[in-house]
Amino acid sequence: MSNYKLASKNFILITIANLFMAIAFYFMTPVMSVYMADTFGSTEQQVGIAMFAFTIAAILIRPFAGYLLDGLNRHTVYLVSFILFIVSFWGYPLVGTIGLLVVLRFFHGMTWGSINTSAYTLVIDFIPAERRGLGLGIFGMSMNVAMAISPIIALNIAKATGYMWVFYTAVAVCSVGFILITFLSVAKQRGRLQRLSLSSLLERKTLPIALNATITQIPYGGIISFIALYSRSVSDANFGIFFILMAAGFVSTRVICGWLYDKFGPRNVITGGISAIFVGLIVLGYFASAVGFYSAAVILGAGFGVLSPTFQAMANKYIAPQRRGAANSTYLACFDSGMALGMALFGVLIRLVGYKGTFFVAAGVEIVAMTFFFTITLPYFRKLGSENCGQ
Repeated sequence: MSNYKLASKNFILITIANLFMAIAFYFMTPVMSVYMADTFGSTEQQVGIAMFAFTIAAILIRPFAGYLLDGLNRHTVYLVSFILFIVSFWGYPLVGTIGLLVVLRFFHGMTWGSINTSAYTLVIDFIPAERRGLGLGIFGMSMNVAMAISPIIALNIAKATGYMWVFYTAVAVCSVGFILITFLSVAKQRGRLQRLSLSSLLERKTLPIALNATITQIPYGGIISFIALYSRSVSDANFGIFFILMAAGFVSTRVICGWLYDKFGPRNVITGGISAIFVGLIVLGYFASAVGFYSAAVILGAGFGVLSPTFQAMANKYIAPQRRGAANSTYLACFDSGMALGMALFGVLIRLVGYKGTFFVAAGVEIVAMTFFFTITLPYFRKLGSENCGQ
């Protein structure tokens, strides 16, 4: 297996397709709040409800998506998820009330949870096991590139032609990704759906690693939700540039961290990632200037860029192929839960201790994540490795 190429046709197609899907997904990040305010006169609380509906739907659907991926043909599940994801964008021009919009956001969140879980499960099937860290790092860059360019494109489209064309463009871009995945060469699976139960929905082996990822992502959820508001209190700071620099930090570490994980294991990679996030949060809270603001973006991006592919590679290392759907859905549901917790926690903390205090508390969360890694996750991962070698 060591001679297998990483850059196979399947890997290239699914990575490019994921980029187009991610561009459409990140169109909604900057647009949704202003779209709701301008179209429906929505309050911040109503915007928050719509955002939460999307996130909670993605979390709830992931275990069921994993269940289907393990029991049915994975390519078929991916194709259907992709179609439903595209259809969701057509709904935005049609809804006429906030209530219907929240329902649509919930449905869209379900399609996102399913398409994202499907993509990660399939791409792991395409990556040679000994190059999984590097492969996931490269695949994950498609999300980071989209995060950097999509908000600017979406805001310019909205300004030039109106919000409806943002949604129509998302459909067009996402459709290109769908066409690409129809060319994937996936072996026919003769899977069989298990009896629906908690054990069929969740992968127990993945949980300690996934819970560690949950803790590390709490600050990320808060940052992406509130950095735009925080930028208003920082002279000469632009939150659009923050996201571009953060994405640059992601990209700068994705490949190298994947290679380091494949060669040396997770210990130093995770330590470096969590340490970078800790430093970035301290810089963000302590230096209330444009220089500190932008420096923190790069440092935070580098740290978060390290953690995601490394934790996911760990979560899949000792999992049987027929359980990869459950393993990835468990991991990604925990990952999303951390972001959701961050959104809620930051909202409360900002009112109590301000932005500076909130960033410092978030840095403390990363200390908890580091402690969890060395006392629980790493010993558990090594135990799995020794058990696997002994079989």
